[in-house]
Amino acid sequence: MTKLIVSVLALVATIASAAEPVVTNTRKAVFAGGCFWCIQTPYDKANGVVKTIVGYTGGSAEDATYEKVSSHRTKHREAIEVTYDPAQISYAQLLDIFWRNIDPTQADGQFYDIGPNYKAAIYYANDEEKKAAEASKEMLAKSGKFSKPIVTEILPAMPFYPAEEYHQKYYVKQPADYEAYHNGSGREKFFEKTWKDEDKKK
Repeated sequence: MTKLIVSVLALVATIASAAEPVVTNTRKAVFAGGCFWCIQTPYDKANGVVKTIVGYTGGSAEDATYEKVSSHRTKHREAIEVTYDPAQISYAQLLDIFWRNIDPTQADGQFYDIGPNYKAAIYYANDEEKKAAEASKEMLAKSGKFSKPIVTEILPAMPFYPAEEYHQKYYVKQPADYEAYHNGSGREKFFEKTWKDEDKKK
């Protein structure tokens, strides 16, 4: 009887593990899009994104904390590291999400978050990503969607430091605070004004 129970439990475990999708060929991409609370939400909603971590990158110091970064002592920017399955979502699609969730014409930060730690950038890990980022930026510039120049930087990848735990998925942990911050920043009004006509076509 004991052997039978063990066999049944083993079979159940095997079936359960088989039902869970196993992603073995993942890649990572890093973007700085202003407030990392706000940039995490759209990537978490995207099919094919396996994991996201908000943190800091682009600085000269060998470590980064929210206190140091927000006081501009390390030259880091708030950023997000996106782990994704290229079989389900392409790097080009990740770039599209990025462009649709920032103001690419703003050079001094993002929306009402002003300062070097809020400046937008795409951090490429190889020549393929660099070319894709440059092509997407050029395409956006030629689209006529913006009257001002596209000033978002495209930079080589640098060490990425995860932010403190309380920052991770802040929109889940503190939904009321997140909504107030997100809407108050002017992001939603900007997105609606910029993309509403295109969204209606879909």
